[in-house]
Amino acid sequence: MNKKLVAALSGGAALLLALTGCSDDSNKELDSWAKKFCDPAQAQFKAIQDANAAMQATEGGSTDSKKIQQTDSAAFQKISDAYASLAKSLDKAGAPPSDGGQDAQKNAVNELNSLSKGYESLQKQIDSLNTQDKAKFAAGLSDLSEGIKKLNTQSEQAFKKLESGDVGKAMANQKGCQSQSGSGAPSAKPPKSS
Repeated sequence: MNKKLVAALSGGAALLLALTGCSDDSNKELDSWAKKFCDPAQAQFKAIQDANAAMQATEGGSTDSKKIQQTDSAAFQKISDAYASLAKSLDKAGAPPSDGGQDAQKNAVNELNSLSKGYESLQKQIDSLNTQDKAKFAAGLSDLSEGIKKLNTQSEQAFKKLESGDVGKAMANQKGCQSQSGSGAPSAKPPKSS
């Protein structure tokens, strides 16, 4: 059951961590904007990766329900904090110098703040689950998985707009916005859970 939760979580993190690509264009204004956002964002992307990795470590069937609850609760808190910090970084960077950049930036900031609140809510939900009853606990994890999927779907469109065209290329050229291979980063396409 925890595996479904982690798979759902991967989607939101993947939106932020899958900013890779190549560009021969040299637009200094866009590169400067991307650096303003990506440099401070790198620590937040790592926090999301680390939280995801911690949750994956407890996904084995033999893991105690209380341990899963504690690990997932701490992970949700870290992810909530990371998304709030990403929203602040993006707000501070300002709108990217591109057509529709202001709207894309505003929408992405709103979505990041919404994700932060959503994960805060999930933390409260997991903290309230009964770890003594394995069946109820498993059902609760399943509900949390659905909540994560909704959060990921909600944020996807704003990120697509922000990361489109030359803005996405400029972000992909910044080390802070590139996924860290080999460090437990989720795949760009979250696995489909049944």
